[in-house]
Amino acid sequence: MGNPNRRAHPWKFVLAGGLVAGTLDIVYACAFWALKAGVPARRILQSVASGLLGRSSFEGGPATAALGLALHFLIATSMSAAYYLIARRWPLLRRRPVLCGAGYGLILYGVMNHIVVPLSAAGPGSKDPLWIALSIAVHVLLIGIPIALFTRRALRA
Repeated sequence: MGNPNRRAHPWKFVLAGGLVAGTLDIVYACAFWALKAGVPARRILQSVASGLLGRSSFEGGPATAALGLALHFLIATSMSAAYYLIARRWPLLRRRPVLCGAGYGLILYGVMNHIVVPLSAAGPGSKDPLWIALSIAVHVLLIGIPIALFTRRALRA
């Protein structure tokens, strides 16, 4: 049993923020496309890997799906780490985690969908209006806000 007076290392909360946000995001994407078009989760994960591998990711089977999952969580954890590093110097981000996290989620949506994905090998994303609207909401509510809340906890550790 560990020492109950020992505080958790801040980076554990940063990692947790990335893992929670990443999990919520990938579950949303898999559920949306399974319900809307019968797309299997493996293909969603391969679409993440296509950012690195291009169209060949869809021919890679479970290996490229696993790569996509690893890349997805690397990106989500990087988003969490970036917020934490900025919040260490900008107190507003930790004082107002819901408001600032929501704004961060909007920024992340914009950066990912208008800069990162277009510059990747993935090709254009979906133009489905429902997908876009829900994706914006997911970035605000299920990515930005959880990252900000875990960051606040990390900064208190």
